Amino acid sequence: MRHQVYLGLGTNLGQRRHNLERAIAGLQEIVWITAVSPIYETAPWGVADQPDFYNACLAGETDYSPVEFLTFIKNLEMEMGRVPNIPWGPRLIDIDILLFDDLVLQMGTLTIPHPHLPDRAFVLIPLADIAPDVVHPELDLTIRELTTAVSPVGVRRLPEPLAVDTAVTV
Repeated sequence: MRHQVYLGLGTNLGQRRHNLERAIAGLQEIVWITAVSPIYETAPWGVADQPDFYNACLAGETDYSPVEFLTFIKNLEMEMGRVPNIPWGPRLIDIDILLFDDLVLQMGTLTIPHPHLPDRAFVLIPLADIAPDVVHPELDLTIRELTTAVSPVGVRRLPEPLAVDTAVTV
């Protein structure tokens, strides 16, 4: 059974664009990517004293269960060189499950929808580029509606799209 997934990707270390493209390439092993947002350069969230992030979102389908999907993502992050550090600190890559079908799930370290989704302009703005009419399953608001409640300050769209072979880019 295929599941509709929406992911948020972020990086602020090394070659940021390359990190996003490499993560997307790795995800293509288990995700049929249907859309990729533009890249946004964003001010850090949580810990201010660190480099700016590149953020993007993608939509796709997977046959994996939520737990299998999270395990794959965490393994991909480690394969790319992510090392555990302080929460919200600098990172080579961060891949978050934002939405998984219309599932609401709290299980150990896995929470779907992502608990900070409604608060983060750096996720909502790129997600609105590819899924404006998707409804948050707990809040019963569309991504477009959630986006109007956050400030776009510190979120700047970059002109060049990600280089992704099989995805539709916005």
